[in-house]
Amino acid sequence: MAEFAGHRPGEPAYRRLIAALFFAGVATFAQLYSPQAVLPFLAADLGVEPATAALAVSASTLGLAVAVIPWSVAADRFGRRTTMSVGVVTATAVGLLAPLVPSIGLFLAARLVEGAALGAVPAVALAYLSEEVHAGHVVRAAGSYIAGTTVGGLAGRLIAGPFAEWGMWRVGVFAAAATCAGSAALFLWLAPRARRFTPAPVRLRALGRRLRANLRSPAQLALYAQAFLLMGGFVAVYNYLGFMLARPPYDVPQWIVSLLFLAYLGGTVSSPRAGALAGRIGRLPVLLGSTAVMGAGVLLTLVPSVVVIVVGLVVFTAGFFGAHAIASGWTPASAPAGTAAQASSLYYLAYYAGSSALGWALGLVFAGSGWAGVVGAVAALCALAAWCAAAALRRGVSRR
Repeated sequence: MAEFAGHRPGEPAYRRLIAALFFAGVATFAQLYSPQAVLPFLAADLGVEPATAALAVSASTLGLAVAVIPWSVAADRFGRRTTMSVGVVTATAVGLLAPLVPSIGLFLAARLVEGAALGAVPAVALAYLSEEVHAGHVVRAAGSYIAGTTVGGLAGRLIAGPFAEWGMWRVGVFAAAATCAGSAALFLWLAPRARRFTPAPVRLRALGRRLRANLRSPAQLALYAQAFLLMGGFVAVYNYLGFMLARPPYDVPQWIVSLLFLAYLGGTVSSPRAGALAGRIGRLPVLLGSTAVMGAGVLLTLVPSVVVIVVGLVVFTAGFFGAHAIASGWTPASAPAGTAAQASSLYYLAYYAGSSALGWALGLVFAGSGWAGVVGAVAALCALAAWCAAAALRRGVSRR
């Protein structure tokens, strides 16, 4: 019997796998970012500053960043599908309880635990996909998974946001978690069993070697830089744009501010298209082009017009998710032999470390320099990410 080479488009198992990962993305990212839509009301209700309120997002992404490598170890031992199932079910249970706690301290602690549990999906999903999908279709399949994460991020914010206008931000966050419970159930039902996974015993020395192999690779370090810098800038824009628009001269109502997250649909469109385009012209040109689009979009938000700000946000979001689709799929594909899971884990460690650190730190920039300061900082992050990619990844392309 011929060795199984991976699922291909058109096969029922391929469709089930893509759908399962789509719902895993929804279940993960809807609850991860739902508080972002209610940050101004959370800050007012709990009596904290914008940067402190933003910790509701940063705490969960910090937990996720810390947990991705342990989850990758568990995935090597117990299987990709099993690990993701445990993580997403645990996170959903904590997510349903988090908005019920009375204080900011307890809420942040619950968000930290929730984020740590959610780490199972991004730590493992791309490794699961790269093992079970035929090599010729991994880039496009990864783009479809990233599209699911954008829908999840959008759904969580759109569900939670309108409740804040009625003074019920806790109900909104709970409703987003309930939606995630349904998506988690669909993932458990649809995800096909792994056919190319071989369990491996947990060997910490071997894990250390696999991590070091990736950390010694200039190409991998450049990809991790994309994750840290671009994600940090992306989260900061969505954290503080609502605060800016709620103030004079805009005075935009919160229910309208929550609709700004529809800009995520730009990422839903751009991520699979970026993957398909990379298959034709190469990953590096698409990565650099997407980063340039992201930078141009954030600069448009300086124009004092709500319409132009919305257009800039859509452009910014499309550019970010195009870059993320390429970088996240490139990471396990270019990892040293036998280290794909660890490469993906390190990518997401950088990704969520950027979300936590820069998503909070740019709140201090917002407090001191206003929205223009945030835009300048994010544009600089995009430029630095592009420089890292051009310097390290072009050499990797020429060597291959």
